[in-house]
Amino acid sequence: MARKKEIIVPLLPLRGLLVFPTMVLHLDVGREKSVQALEKAMVEDNIILLTSQKDVSVDEPEIDEMYQMGTLARVKQLLKLPNGTFRVLVEGIARAKIVEITAEEPCFIVKVQKFVDKVAKDLETEALKRTMLEYFEQYIHLSKKISNDFYASVVDIEEPGRMADIIASHLPLKLEEKQTILETVDVKERVNKIIQILHNEKEVLELEKKISMRVKQSMERTQKEYYLREQMKAIQKELGEKDGKTGEVEQLKVKIEAAGMPNHVKATALKELERYEKIPATSAESAVIRNYLDWLIALPWTKQTEDILDIKRAETILNEEHYGLEKVKERVLEYLAVQQLTKSLKGPILCLAGPPGVGKTSLARSIAKSLNRHFVRISLGGVRDESEIRGHRRTYVGAMPGRIIQGMKKAGTINPVFLLDEIDKMSSDFRGDPAAAMLEVLDPEQNHAFSDHYIEEPYDLSKVMFIATANNLATIPGPLLDRMEIITIAGYTEVEKLHIAKQHLLPKQLKEHGLKKSLLQIRDEAILHIIRYYTREAGVRGLERQLATICRKAARLLVSEERKRVVITEKNLKEFLGKRMYRYGQAELEDQVGVATGLAYTPFGGDTLSIEVSLAPGKGKLVLTGKLGDVMKESAQAAFSYIRSKAADLNIDEDFHEKYDIHIHVPEGAVPKDGPSAGITIATALISALTGRPVSRYVGMTGEITLRGRVLPIGGLKEKTLSAHRAGLKKVILPKENEKDLDDIPDIVKKDLQFVLVSYLDEVLEHALVGEKR
Repeated sequence: MARKKEIIVPLLPLRGLLVFPTMVLHLDVGREKSVQALEKAMVEDNIILLTSQKDVSVDEPEIDEMYQMGTLARVKQLLKLPNGTFRVLVEGIARAKIVEITAEEPCFIVKVQKFVDKVAKDLETEALKRTMLEYFEQYIHLSKKISNDFYASVVDIEEPGRMADIIASHLPLKLEEKQTILETVDVKERVNKIIQILHNEKEVLELEKKISMRVKQSMERTQKEYYLREQMKAIQKELGEKDGKTGEVEQLKVKIEAAGMPNHVKATALKELERYEKIPATSAESAVIRNYLDWLIALPWTKQTEDILDIKRAETILNEEHYGLEKVKERVLEYLAVQQLTKSLKGPILCLAGPPGVGKTSLARSIAKSLNRHFVRISLGGVRDESEIRGHRRTYVGAMPGRIIQGMKKAGTINPVFLLDEIDKMSSDFRGDPAAAMLEVLDPEQNHAFSDHYIEEPYDLSKVMFIATANNLATIPGPLLDRMEIITIAGYTEVEKLHIAKQHLLPKQLKEHGLKKSLLQIRDEAILHIIRYYTREAGVRGLERQLATICRKAARLLVSEERKRVVITEKNLKEFLGKRMYRYGQAELEDQVGVATGLAYTPFGGDTLSIEVSLAPGKGKLVLTGKLGDVMKESAQAAFSYIRSKAADLNIDEDFHEKYDIHIHVPEGAVPKDGPSAGITIATALISALTGRPVSRYVGMTGEITLRGRVLPIGGLKEKTLSAHRAGLKKVILPKENEKDLDDIPDIVKKDLQFVLVSYLDEVLEHALVGEKR
C-alpha cells in the first residue's frame, strides 16, 4: 500500500488536463487565482497541488467543482509571456488527496494527504508488470503513434506504479478515465486497470486495421478499375471508336435516372446495365439487354398530360366533330365532371358497340382531343396469340413487348386515350387466348400492375382511358364484356346522314380532292337521293365513298373540260354514280298472301327480312330454306305447333298438316340468318298462307313467339326500327315489354312510324292481316 503524509500547499485547478506523478510538462496559466497559487508556491518550497476541473466550461471553479484527488508537483520554471499569461514547467511528484481547505483567497490553500507508492517485490507484481509491458508493446506496434524509443525508456522503469502512470499518460483516454487511474492508489489494482485498458485498445486498433485494410483494398480496386477504364478509352480512341461501350453505358445510366421509373424498376434497369457493361459487345445477349433497356427507358412511367376539365369546351369539340351520338357525348361529359370534383377517378373502360361506319373510331379520337390527351390506337382484328397482348418472354429470339406496352410507348404518357379497335374480332388457337389476356388490361382492380412478359415489371395502366369498339357483342366472351361499359351506337336516320354529309363528309372529301365549295356543289336532294338509292347501311362509310366518287369525276370535268363549276342535282346524279343500286320504299310493292316483313338485327345494322310461305299438296312436311340457324328453325317449329293448336280459332282446317307440305323460305339464301325475333313474322306468314288473307305491305314486325302464342321481347330495337324507316314501312309491331326501349328511337323516326305493342299473336294478326280471304 502507498504511504500517507499530510502537507499544506496552494491549489492550481487544471482545465481539460491531468498530470500524473513523474510527468514533466509545460502549462499556460492565466486565471488570477491560478497565478496567485503559483506565486505562493514559488515563495515557499515550489510545491503545488494540480487537480482537474470536473467541468471545463467553468472559468472560476469552486472547490467542489474540482476532483479531490490530484498530483503534487514541483514548479521548476516560471516565464511571463507577452500576452500576460505565465508558462510554467512542472514535474509530478506523487498523488495527493484534499483533506481540508485552509484558505480560499487570494488562492486556494489546502491540506492534502500525500500517497507514496510502496510495492512489495513479489512474483504476482512482477507478472503483472511483464503482462502490462507485453500489451503495451502490442499497442505500440498497432498504433504507430508512439515511438520505439519511448518503449525502450519505459522498459527500464523498475517501479510498476510509475510505469503504469507513464503508460496511462500516453494512452488516448478521456479525462474521467485518467482520473480513475489517478485515484487508484493501490499499485496492483492500477496495473490491472492499465492491462484491461491496453487489451481493449488493442482490440479496437485491430478492428480499425481490418476496416482500414478493407477500405484500402476497395480503393485500390476502384483505382485499378479507373486506370483500366482510362486505358480502354485510350485504346478505343486509337481504334477510332468514339467513347466505345463505356460512354454508351454512361449515357444509358443518365437516361435511366431521368426516366422517372419506380424504385424497383430502376433497380432492375441498373442491374441489367451492369450486366450489359460486363458482356462483350459481340455477344448475342448484349443486344438483348440493350433492347430491353431501351424499352424501359422509352416507356412513360410518370409523364402525363394535364386534363383540360372544361365541360363546355369538350362539348363544343364533340358537337363540332360528330353529329348526334348523344349518349356517348353525355358519358364523356359525366366523366369530366366527376374528374373535376375528385381529381382522382380511374380511367373508364368504354365499349362503343355498333355497325361499321357509324364513327366509333373517330369518336374516340375526338374524346382524346376534348380531354387534351394523347391518342393511341391498336387493332385487335384477327389477333389470336396471347403474346400479342402480354408480350414474349425475353428468352425467345425476336422477343418484344405486347401491343399494350407498345401503345403506351407510342403514346408517351401514362394517361392517353387508348383505342382497342375491333375487340370482338379476336380469336384463340393453340398459342393462347388473347381475350383472356385482355381481362387483366381492362380490369380496374388489376390494371394498376399490368404484367407484360417482356418488361417483367408491373406497369400502371389505371390512368389510361380505354375505349373499345365492336360490331357484334355476341362474340365477346362474357367475363371480358363484364369489365366494359357498353354504349350502343345504332345507325343513323336519313336526316342525320344528310347533316353528317353536309357538315363533315363533303368538306373532308373536297379538301382531299383539292376542290373548293365554289367549284363543286351538291344539292341536299341529291345527297338524300344518294342515301336512299346508292347506299343501304347503318353508318356513313358507303355514303362517303359515293361522295368521293362524285369529287373525282367533278375534278376530271373541271380539269379536262375546263368547267368553272359543277353542280350535282337529283337529275344529273345518274351521270356521276350510274344506275340506282337499291330500291327505296316498302319491302313489298303490294299486299301478298304468305309473305310477311320481319325486322332483323345484323352486325352491320338493322335490316328488313321477307319471309315467304308456300303450300303444296302433301302430308304435312315442313321445309325450311334460306341458310337458317338452329334458333330460327326452332322458331318456325314453335309457330307451326302454335297454329296447329289454334287452327279452329284461326279459321284454318284442323287437318291442314295432313293435306299440305309447307315450305318456309327466307330470301338471300347465301347469307346466314339466325335469332328468335323472327318468330311472329314466320307465324304471321304461315297463317296468311293457310287462311288466304294477305299481309299488309306497310307492316314490319319483330318478336319471339312461344307455343302459347305469347310475344316475348327482343334486342336491337333501335337498329330494327331504323331499317323499317329506311324501307318506308308505316307500322311496326313490337313486343309489349320493349316499350321501355322506344325512348332511344329518334323523334323523326317516331314521327313517321306507328308503333303497335302486342303481348299475343292474336293482336299481331289484327294489325298485320288485311282484306278478305283470296
